[in-house]
Amino acid sequence: MSKPASLVPVTSVPLYAQIKDALRAKILNGIYAPHSQMPSEHELCAMFGVSRITVRQALGDLQKEGLLFKLHGKGTFVSKPKAFQNVSSLQGFAEAMSSMGYEIVNQLRSFRVVEADRNVAARLGLEEGAPVTEIHRVRLLNREPVSLELTWLPEAIGTRLANADLVTRDIFLILENDCGVPLGHADVAIDAILADDEIVDALRVEEGSPVLRIDRLTHDATGAPIDYEHLYFRGDAFQYRFRIDREKAGNSTKNKATRKTR
Repeated sequence: MSKPASLVPVTSVPLYAQIKDALRAKILNGIYAPHSQMPSEHELCAMFGVSRITVRQALGDLQKEGLLFKLHGKGTFVSKPKAFQNVSSLQGFAEAMSSMGYEIVNQLRSFRVVEADRNVAARLGLEEGAPVTEIHRVRLLNREPVSLELTWLPEAIGTRLANADLVTRDIFLILENDCGVPLGHADVAIDAILADDEIVDALRVEEGSPVLRIDRLTHDATGAPIDYEHLYFRGDAFQYRFRIDREKAGNSTKNKATRKTR
């Protein structure tokens, strides 16, 4: 019989948390590979020399973190890790994912000039009905569809993308490198919706499945809006991550004082 794994009995960290950390490390370093079956509760009890209640608490926490999932009557399995993008800087999807070692390919579903509806026109600072270039693409992450991207650009800019390589390149990089349009900042809103017919077909999800929707309006370096997008991500395959700093009380008071003196 193998010797139980070493835990620290006299510590402020509970035994279940120590087991959780040990199992998490094995999941993240690939010892327990995605979709592989975890050892049974009985095996984990013997491995760590603890009670079943302790093991169940550790497994339950890892399941809440999304690292494990259970199949009734079959056992506990390792979840496939989600790809993620940090949004602390303005990057295209392929630009961010390629730097993390992922293979990105795009399926160009449509490229056409349409009349801007009220929402698109308002976001791009155009009159309703003005011509805009509309681009629909599916983004494939390691050959699996992960997002549907709907993009609208003023026609003067959009027509310059007609002969661009939209299958392997980000629109952001094409705008900057091919069109000479320096990007400035983007306004981003995030919510969740239920998949409609186009999303179901593009992302191979069931109708009514929850998807992450990103509403992004990108401005050039002068502040003019030039790229409006709806990005729909599979909720089971992707995460957006943020870093949020707490504003110090002194700065908050200073900002209020500044606003009052204007």
